[in-house]
Amino acid sequence: MKKLVSVSIATIALFGMMASAQADVKLYRQACAACHMTGAAGAPKTGDKAAWQARIAQGMDTLVTNAIKGKGAMPPKGGRADLTDAQIKSIVAFMVGDSK
Repeated sequence: MKKLVSVSIATIALFGMMASAQADVKLYRQACAACHMTGAAGAPKTGDKAAWQARIAQGMDTLVTNAIKGKGAMPPKGGRADLTDAQIKSIVAFMVGDSK
């Protein structure tokens, strides 16, 4: 019985993580993909390991701060002031994970 409960809890946690990841992808597509899929205005393309290597080396805190405050041609929060800092952090984590 204990094993069944443990498996059930792990399954629920996995589905929760999958739902969160899907939400991050959806927000990325809505808020960031226009520039980060095309490289518009010098944005590093998501998935381009070479373009992201030095950025990733700066650390997540720096990447998230830059995304929240804006950098270069990117406005604060990519122009999506309605997004929370936590949502921006999740999007950045998605982009970094896809670019390693």
